[in-house]
Amino acid sequence: MATGREIYLTQEGLDDIKKQYRQLVDVERVEVIEQLQAARAMGDLSENADYDSARNRQAEIEGKIAELENIIANAVVVESNKQSKTIGISNIIRILDLSENEEYTVKIVSSIESDPLSDPSLMKISNVCPLGEALINAKLNDVVTVKTAKPYQVKVLEIK
Repeated sequence: MATGREIYLTQEGLDDIKKQYRQLVDVERVEVIEQLQAARAMGDLSENADYDSARNRQAEIEGKIAELENIIANAVVVESNKQSKTIGISNIIRILDLSENEEYTVKIVSSIESDPLSDPSLMKISNVCPLGEALINAKLNDVVTVKTAKPYQVKVLEIK
């Protein structure tokens, strides 16, 4: 079911997706099959809410499994190039928001991996969000403009 479209991920992101995939295939798929068998054993399926619920859950699980299989099949792992002088996917960057005079540390990841609210000390931002787009290919000490409804500037303080 590969789309042929490359999906850029960090190694950490690909590992997380593989872990989710194994959980769905090895645990949740098995559980829903057991639920379906138990619901079928109750008899009349036309008015069996347990059966309908299990079928809906099975469809959700199978859809998610197919989605993850596609991601895994098309994944291209992007490693952080600590020697590079420009920012790319997988780099960790310390920036100074010049409008608020506050420092932030962000990691540029793919849109699949982005989760800016998961860890306030290291926000995972997408390479296609306004801040991520502004930072891609920037260099140490560059000041870049983040194109939002109210544009603002950030200065690159450190690239890891």
